[in-house]
Amino acid sequence: MKLSWHKTAALAAFIAVTATAQASAAEIKEIRFGVEASYAPFESKSPAGDLQGFDIDIGNAVCAKLKTKCVWVENSFDGLIPALQARKFSAINSDMSITDQRRAVIDFTDPIYVIPNQMIAKKGSGLQPTPASLKGKHVGVLQGTIQETYAKAKWAPAGVDVIPYQTQDQVYADLVAGRLDASFQDAEAASKGFLKKPQGAGFEFAGPAVSDEKLLGSGVGFGLRKGDAQLKDAVNQALKELKADGTIDKLAAKYFDVKVVLK
Repeated sequence: MKLSWHKTAALAAFIAVTATAQASAAEIKEIRFGVEASYAPFESKSPAGDLQGFDIDIGNAVCAKLKTKCVWVENSFDGLIPALQARKFSAINSDMSITDQRRAVIDFTDPIYVIPNQMIAKKGSGLQPTPASLKGKHVGVLQGTIQETYAKAKWAPAGVDVIPYQTQDQVYADLVAGRLDASFQDAEAASKGFLKKPQGAGFEFAGPAVSDEKLLGSGVGFGLRKGDAQLKDAVNQALKELKADGTIDKLAAKYFDVKVVLK
C-alpha cells in the first residue's frame, strides 16, 4: 500500500524520534536510585536485608526496559534531594510526591501513581485530621515528607505538636509507646506497614483521607536533577510502555487493594 506524502513524512518523523530515543536510552549504562528503605509497602528490607516493595519493583522494571543496570543507594528521606543534587545518585525513587515546592529545586518524571494521605491513632481516640481536634496533641511525621509540610502548615499554628522523625519505623515505635497521639503518612504505608502487623493492633485510621494538591501533591514520580533531559526522556518512555502493557498495574496489584497507577 502506498502512503501519501504527508503520511510518509509523519512516519519518517516517528521513526526518527523513536530511533533517537532508543539511541539516547542505549547511552544510559546505569541508573542509581536514591531510596529511604523504611516505608513499606513502597520500599523496605526483607529479613535477609534485601530491598523490596512497589517502588523497588518499578525501578527494576524501568532498568530492565532500558536494558541498563539498577543500583540502589540508601539515604534518609529528608536528605534525598540534597544527595541527588550532590550527584550521589541519578534519581530519587522513594514514594516522593510531586509538589510545587520540590519542583523549584529538582525535576520529576511524569506521575506514576497516587496514594491517599491519612492519619492513624488508637482505636476509639475520636481524633480527626483537623486543627481543632489535634490541638495539644503530638503527631509524628517522617522528616522531609509532604505530610510534615502539611502538618506544620495547617496544624502546628493551631497548637498541634508536629514531631518529625528520621525513619517511619521510629514514628510507629513512638506511637506504640504512647509518646505520640497520632501519625500522619500515606494510607497504604500505614495499612501495610503498621496496621496489618502485630504492632498495629489497637490502632486504626483516624478520620478521612486528607487532600491538598498544593501541599500534598498530585502524584508520585522519580525525582531528577534539573537539566538531565536524557535520563528524563528515557525513563518517561520506559514508564509509558510499562503502563501501556500493564506491567505497573500488575506490580501494584501485589501491594494495593485499589487502583493507584496514573495513566
